[in-house]
Amino acid sequence: MRTSIYSRWDGSQDEFTLDANRALEALSDLMMEGMTAAEALEWMRQSGFELAGLDFRVMGSDELLAELRDQIRELEQRYRLDRAQDPLRQRFEEILRREQGAVRERHGYESSRMNDFQQRRHAETSRLSEAIDQFRDYAFEDEQAGAEFQELVDEFDRMRALEDFIRRRGEGFRGPEAADYETAQQIRERVEALERLARDLAEGNFEQISPEDLRELLGEAAERSLVMLRDLESTLRREGYLRGGDPQLTPRAIRRIGAHALAEVYDALAKDRPGAHETDVRGAALPRPDETRPFEFGDPLDIDVVQTLLGAVRRQALSDPGRPIPLPIRLRVDDFALRERDYSTQTTTVLLLGMSWSMSWAGRFPAAKRVALALDHLVRTRYPRDHFFVVGFSTRARELHPTELPEVSWDMGDPFTNLQEGLMIAERLLAKHPSSSPQILVITDGQPTAYFRERELHVEWPSGFGGVSPRAVAETMMQVRRVTRRGATINTFMLDDAPELVGFVERMTE
Repeated sequence: MRTSIYSRWDGSQDEFTLDANRALEALSDLMMEGMTAAEALEWMRQSGFELAGLDFRVMGSDELLAELRDQIRELEQRYRLDRAQDPLRQRFEEILRREQGAVRERHGYESSRMNDFQQRRHAETSRLSEAIDQFRDYAFEDEQAGAEFQELVDEFDRMRALEDFIRRRGEGFRGPEAADYETAQQIRERVEALERLARDLAEGNFEQISPEDLRELLGEAAERSLVMLRDLESTLRREGYLRGGDPQLTPRAIRRIGAHALAEVYDALAKDRPGAHETDVRGAALPRPDETRPFEFGDPLDIDVVQTLLGAVRRQALSDPGRPIPLPIRLRVDDFALRERDYSTQTTTVLLLGMSWSMSWAGRFPAAKRVALALDHLVRTRYPRDHFFVVGFSTRARELHPTELPEVSWDMGDPFTNLQEGLMIAERLLAKHPSSSPQILVITDGQPTAYFRERELHVEWPSGFGGVSPRAVAETMMQVRRVTRRGATINTFMLDDAPELVGFVERMTE
């Protein structure tokens, strides 16, 4: 059974609500760097994150831990605890002094009563609590001393806790200000609360932490951060962005991440089967319901018969009102109404995404990955008739499924670039999904340094500083010619301006 708890509105509750869409954007920013969803979530919890459109930064557990430790350090640098129990020790000694006088007066100095008292008083003890414990079952002769001793017994648990704290942490307190007993107890309680919070934060036990306690110790910003860290994963799951025990993005999250699409690469497309790309070239077209326009010389005779006949009837009725319309209806050129159509085309696009380890430099791979996600989202939502594929290439090339894109990363420790094999896979995909407007987009930061010859893989370092890899370039250019003979257009996005890369791209352009 579902239950709900309501509280009075105080105007601040909305400040502690985590927006799932903003949280997904922060998550995707980290995944662009090559993290998995689980790794990105853990990073956000530890290091914090910013939410787009807000001037508030969520502090991570590491930052909250640092603030907790700073507070402990401030107390250590301000106080010392070595004299904290002196007032209680002096009070206890005064109680014993009065009791000894009462025993001597009533029983004498050599009595068994005095011997019992002295044995208890001079028993070997290292702590005040142990000395007090010696007299727990002792019946005081001095009633006032007994009443004051009972007050010490009532304080016993706090006293023992402070002794344990001083033994464990006392040497760290080296400040100039000597804390009295009550101040030392307050310091102990605060430090223990800070340590308890620190343990829960370090272990990720956000549910165990009271936001109110954290606010009291670190302020409202820390409280708000804790709530958002605690609710991060559950909010994304509730919104349908995460699933599985090991968190993974849902298709809905992938679509959301790719929502900002790039459409500029689809300019000047040739005519083809019905698609969704606007073009000025006449090809297959889809009519616009109930939209027509007058015929102009040179237009194709795609006549809307109903509107043409209605136009002729309307013209004759206006020219000779009151008379029946003669049959058959005679048409003029001015009567012709043409159906408006949206001319569109269909295309197949293959994005070749460089994944060698150099793509990890200067934010290159996250930028390229965003383009791949954006184009995938664009095609699947706005151009559903199109075909779009992503092929990653380093020393080897492979097709990447759309569900892999959010978590794909560069190939760590793989320095070579096999654009040739990437183009081979692109050629096979274009042949399998023919189109009159095939597109190949290449995103790379380096010239080819790996290639296949007679089904054997070769790698080739550039010859000299700033040089090229001549065999890899030659084999890749042969594959470029094969692809372009199929009518494919290759668009290259260079992520570096090295002369050897610029030279290679210029050769491809020629």
